[in-house]
Amino acid sequence: MVFFSFSWKTKRRKLKMGRKNLEEGLLTNEAKTTINGASACGDSTDNLNTPSSSSSSSSSSTAASSLTPVLVFSTFVAVCGSFCYGCSMGYTSPAETGIMEDLGLSVAAYSVFGSIMTIGGMVGAIFSGRMADLFGRRRTMWVSEVFCSAGWLSIAFAKSALWLDIGRLSIGFGIGITCYVVPVYIAEIAPKNHRGSFVSANQLMGTFGLALVYFIGTFISWRALAMISAIPSVVQIIGLFFIPESPRWLAKCGRKKEFEAALKRLRGEDADISEEAADIKDYIETLEQQTEASFLELFHRRYANSLIVGVGLILLQQLGGNGPIAYYSSNIFEAAGVSSTIGLQISSITQIPVSIVGLLLMDRSGRRPLLLVSASGMCFSCFLIGISFCFKEFPHLKALTPFLALTGVLVAATAFTIGMGGIPWIIMSEIFPINVKAQAGSLVTLVHWSISWLTTYTFNFMMKWSSAGLVFSLLSKNVTKPA
Repeated sequence: MVFFSFSWKTKRRKLKMGRKNLEEGLLTNEAKTTINGASACGDSTDNLNTPSSSSSSSSSSTAASSLTPVLVFSTFVAVCGSFCYGCSMGYTSPAETGIMEDLGLSVAAYSVFGSIMTIGGMVGAIFSGRMADLFGRRRTMWVSEVFCSAGWLSIAFAKSALWLDIGRLSIGFGIGITCYVVPVYIAEIAPKNHRGSFVSANQLMGTFGLALVYFIGTFISWRALAMISAIPSVVQIIGLFFIPESPRWLAKCGRKKEFEAALKRLRGEDADISEEAADIKDYIETLEQQTEASFLELFHRRYANSLIVGVGLILLQQLGGNGPIAYYSSNIFEAAGVSSTIGLQISSITQIPVSIVGLLLMDRSGRRPLLLVSASGMCFSCFLIGISFCFKEFPHLKALTPFLALTGVLVAATAFTIGMGGIPWIIMSEIFPINVKAQAGSLVTLVHWSISWLTTYTFNFMMKWSSAGLVFSLLSKNVTKPA
């Protein structure tokens, strides 16, 4: 009886510990999120990492044989959406002069055009999680890219500011969905041992898109640039017909045969999927047993620290000034006396290697050191740009303005990419328990898009109001060291 009592208490204690670990959402570093904050909503990609009973040698051999052409092609099709996001982020900078001259837009009208995408992003983010759960990851990506394609075409053939705004709003809605569903889909189809590198492709493709638009936008018209930016969306729309649905979503819907067929297709016809299939089924069963908390429960005292850190990092990210700098780089260069063509080309060339270095440093340096370096770099960059505009008022220092402004923009892009761009979303996905993760993701995403709209809409007005650089000084004050 004593032995039986001790055994039962031990089992109950183990079950309790397992349940607690699951509720607290203890995550591994295998799934890295992107600049758009996809993992902050609904089904976090990090939650896909569940304990497996298989040995390490078995896992290694399985992972090695799981890098199939279907998997690589499916990932490529998915990250075309991230490429479109990068294009939409960078489009307003090289297109600004051409659009304002051809359509006679005022500063206020162009500010609406540049910032209205964030309003669409807010709406898209609200529906993204529900759509992905109801219609599946693949169909949701298809819907998002239809909106993006329609938006780019509306901009390319626009004859008035109204059609520009409609197109930009449509792109924003599609991007709001894409930012959630693409990382989730990639994390769900990728083998566990390669999940981090595959999800990292999402961030890289976003950077590639921004760099490409910056570079080629200096050679072609804004209408042609919009047509080229639509190509990734069209490629994804076509490619989605040839890739499998997420096996995890199929398992969640109880479609057993389709689930096994999709997993077999991703891992290869000769691959043994029995262990992975069992792990996925166990995860789905465990997830269904969890009771989802209400939105108001997120504001309970026990979640206060997590909420302050999560929302605080997003505020730090958006108020740091990267959004306006990315949206209106050409305006900054011209105001500082730098050729916008040269400035955008140099910025595009530096974006890609810096993004790769940032991803390599992620695991080696840790989250907090990179955040400290990134925040300090953003602060210094804003200070540099502010000082450069102040020097315009002094004849003996005016010659330094172009150099300091260009250096400040490059430092801002570098600092943001290595830390503030993606790390806040990774931390956000790690600090919230699984039962409130969806609610926390919705709140943080809403804050992200709202502040993004505020900064991108008011930037041009502040530039007109304070050509001496007060706008950058104000932005730099928002960049403080993370706790």
